[in-house]
Amino acid sequence: MNLRHLLLSAVACMALATTAHAAPQVNGRQLTVGASDVQDYLDGSFPRTQKALGGLLALTVSEPHLTLPQGNRLDLGFALAMAAGGTSMPVGKVQISSGLRYDAQTQGFHLDQPTVDRFNPAMAGGELDSSTRSLLNSWLADYARREPIYKIDPTIARVMGALQVQSVGIENGRIAVTFNQGLGNLVPQGLLGK
Repeated sequence: MNLRHLLLSAVACMALATTAHAAPQVNGRQLTVGASDVQDYLDGSFPRTQKALGGLLALTVSEPHLTLPQGNRLDLGFALAMAAGGTSMPVGKVQISSGLRYDAQTQGFHLDQPTVDRFNPAMAGGELDSSTRSLLNSWLADYARREPIYKIDPTIARVMGALQVQSVGIENGRIAVTFNQGLGNLVPQGLLGK
């Protein structure tokens, strides 16, 4: 065992001691992350607020709920509240669908081209008015660009940074990223799920 592998193993042991999430699974060229791990990450990342008009309006997005259907797009639901002048009022619940992309710089999975699919108003007869929809779309675009919905352990991500991503999708209720070469020999065994 060379010094590099010994150091990676030591870092892996330290990372395992500090993480509460299950490890991603590696099978050949593919790394997968379970829906429950992504949901846990999302739960710790919300609520989030998008301000407009110098802070006069604020849209708060909370209560993320993730579903990973088979295919290339995930489903994600949120509760929305709007504040004008400090008083927050529930707006309703929105359901979006989105593709996925892996970003080596943030070491995480990001939304890719999210779309608003459904809106359930908090009050009967309510609707997603144009200013709220505009603010929501602005928040979605910013969130998709800057914030991951799940971040890979830095030790694993460092290894993945040297590889090329061939595809990102959803398989068997897990986010799956396929690389141009196998990961098994590159990622320390202590970091991998069974």
